Amino acid sequence: MASSNVPNVPMGAGPGPGDAAAQHVPWHSRVHLSSIATRLDSALGNAGFDRAPWLAVVLAGGIASWFALHSRWEWGAAIAAALLLALWGWAISRNETREYLGRAVMIAALVFAFGIGLVWARSATVGAEPLAYPRVVTLQGRVLEREDQPARDRSRLTLAYRDAQDGHARKVRVNVPLLADNAPPDEGDIVRLRSRLMPPAPPLVPGAYDFARTAWFEGLAATGSAIGEIETLSVGQIEADPFSRAQRHLSQHVRGQLGGSEGAIAAAFASGDRGAIAERDESAMRDAGLTHLLSISGLHVSAVIAAAYFLALRILALWPWLVLRVRLPVMAAAVGALAGIGYTLLTGAEVPTVRSCVGAVLVLLALALGREPLSLRMVAVAASVVMLAWPEALVGPSFQMSFSAVIAIVGLHNAGPVRRFLAPRDEGMARRFLRHLAMLLLTGFVIEIALMPIVLFHFHRAGLYGAFANVLAIPLTTFVSMPLIALALALDIVGLGGPAWWLAGWSLDLLLAIAHFAASQPGAVKLAPQMSGLTIALFVLGGLWLALWSGRGRLLGLLPVTLALGLLVMTPAPDILIGRDGRNVGIADEEGRLVMLREGRSGYARDTIVELGGRGAETVGIDHSALARCSRDFCTVELDRGDRHWSILMARSRDLVSERALAAACERADIVVADRYLPYTCRPRWLLADQRFLSRSGGLALYLDDRRVATVADGQGEHGWWRAPRDN
Repeated sequence: MASSNVPNVPMGAGPGPGDAAAQHVPWHSRVHLSSIATRLDSALGNAGFDRAPWLAVVLAGGIASWFALHSRWEWGAAIAAALLLALWGWAISRNETREYLGRAVMIAALVFAFGIGLVWARSATVGAEPLAYPRVVTLQGRVLEREDQPARDRSRLTLAYRDAQDGHARKVRVNVPLLADNAPPDEGDIVRLRSRLMPPAPPLVPGAYDFARTAWFEGLAATGSAIGEIETLSVGQIEADPFSRAQRHLSQHVRGQLGGSEGAIAAAFASGDRGAIAERDESAMRDAGLTHLLSISGLHVSAVIAAAYFLALRILALWPWLVLRVRLPVMAAAVGALAGIGYTLLTGAEVPTVRSCVGAVLVLLALALGREPLSLRMVAVAASVVMLAWPEALVGPSFQMSFSAVIAIVGLHNAGPVRRFLAPRDEGMARRFLRHLAMLLLTGFVIEIALMPIVLFHFHRAGLYGAFANVLAIPLTTFVSMPLIALALALDIVGLGGPAWWLAGWSLDLLLAIAHFAASQPGAVKLAPQMSGLTIALFVLGGLWLALWSGRGRLLGLLPVTLALGLLVMTPAPDILIGRDGRNVGIADEEGRLVMLREGRSGYARDTIVELGGRGAETVGIDHSALARCSRDFCTVELDRGDRHWSILMARSRDLVSERALAAACERADIVVADRYLPYTCRPRWLLADQRFLSRSGGLALYLDDRRVATVADGQGEHGWWRAPRDN
């Protein structure tokens, strides 16, 4: 009987330890989500890290999500989901065992939703609808801003005018040639000129610079060039920005005292005006990893504030009455803060400068209060200030590189082994110098590693000797060039600045020599194809985890970094790049070169296609390629990729051709590219990229092995800067 197999267990007694049936407890009775939440709450509560920087990371995540998502309903859904998550966090925070976890979820979700709403509101408020199509107009407007660019023999004028056709007020930027006998108008002047205006350009190919997005947040509806002379109708009815005038006058004074490339770089250091730097020198600085020295950022602001702080401390110490009544560090910090703010305004208040100024002022405040000045919380506050004022800055290379470098420096110097290595000890001057030199070299390497993914993502190229060049260039700039420029400007007040200018010119000549030497070495520049958004996100998340977490748990950040490295190595280079106009095409040949359809037609287009090609800087014109057969109107390129033969037909003139002959040629081709509308009878075997198709898709990147087409439109969605060109 079945009942005879049932053990005799007393009523109310539990199963015995040897009872096998009692060990088969359902999984859901042993593992509860509530216990996981409780353990997570305890782990977060006991984690020894600063929570404040993570709020800045979450705010940045919300802003980045708005750019990554494509449509209004996706933005709204993301905000709604974040609010629901915040509500859930509030609900679980009422349980004492999960209070910390609930608060963390609630606050993070609210900050994330706020980030999406912030940049969405910013876009709706400042975005300017671009012109529908290029046109030549006679416009009358007020000069809002003037930027001189002597290296390119032009000035850039930002104008506000009212369109005569539709009556809309617009802001445009116009390039004006610099003429010796005709100075360009100043801010506040009302001018009349004839200009060819064009809508701000979207990316030429996928991954290229998106000027349309930048122009949208700057409120620019069009850019163009002046045709003929400019007529000034009235002068300075509105007072011009005094800082802009001071910046321009200071730049002109510096270039007047120190000529050539040295004077142009000295003007950049003193006023932030980079318009006079020759393209050759700027290219060498970029390839050597020294471009950050030309952009006023943390290095320059910190040097100015530090100099003002220590000078004020020494000078004020000579006044006994003040020493007995006021804390000198507080007074010196105030002087340094004023110097930093003035320098920031004078040099144009760009994002890196504002970030650096905010961070430096926080450091001064910490010094005045006797607190630890070098902390990630300070970096988080500075980043939050910038994101609150300019949320669109998050997706730009300037913001990302500035904060990545600062986070890397702070994270490195706050690490226990580094603190022990730099701790004061009884040693000779030579050993101390070598120890600090080794730390400087290590810091340079860490910064280069931190910046490498961002540089490759935005510029698709990286200087391989940047760490070595920076070890020499940063001390030279900080301790020699900038102090000499400041001394020369001070001595110019009494007309004695000549010797100081000579020494400053010598130091800047040495800086350029370092840049040109590093950039000219074999393999100095590494090109890479466009990495995916997932790859750069993994790099950023892993780096932030390594920097912001504490203890052994920070090593978990190596997992996403390692995965990102694998994805980067496996990122394929495109076989064909097609510009949005259909006129600029690059095709990778068997030798790793790019065969250019119109080599030399546009320097910007050629450089962009070479960089995004990710194969090397060597190009060959299509007429000189063994892969191509060209007539006056068309070229045919034959390629072997993988296990397939490809035939590409490209138009090279706009002359009319026989429709029947064109249809027959299209039938024999796999891909057809044209900068005009082709008839519907043109039906290639795979892709027809004529003007009709390109006007909707933007530029293309073709991967033949995968038969995959990447378009500029893929990453644009319903954002305002793309909606207008797409609808037309």
